[in-house]
Amino acid sequence: MSNKPTRPADIYLRFLQLAEAVRGLPSLPALDPLEERILALVAKVKVDERLSVRDLMAKDELGSPATVHSRLKSMREKGWLMLSDTTDTRRKQIALTQAALQHFDKLSNCLVQAANG
Repeated sequence: MSNKPTRPADIYLRFLQLAEAVRGLPSLPALDPLEERILALVAKVKVDERLSVRDLMAKDELGSPATVHSRLKSMREKGWLMLSDTTDTRRKQIALTQAALQHFDKLSNCLVQAANG
């Protein structure tokens, strides 16, 4: 008999266990809950779309612009995000760093491993 998870809940719970192990590996510093939300928003943006600092600061659900700005600064210092120039030098585009992309690759591998048992 196989140890392969049979219910979607089993797969998800296995993924959570594997993802927790990945988070325990030495890599990027941990994020606080608001930084996790910001990271998820940045990660959801399609490659051909642009998310600027101003766009993120306009999202009321993230708190005041000062709060968002301080979290972006923290996330840059931790190595999760980078800012790049746009055609308007007053606007900065937010993007994931290579290290953040590698973190998502590891999480993706956890998902595949959980689904395959």
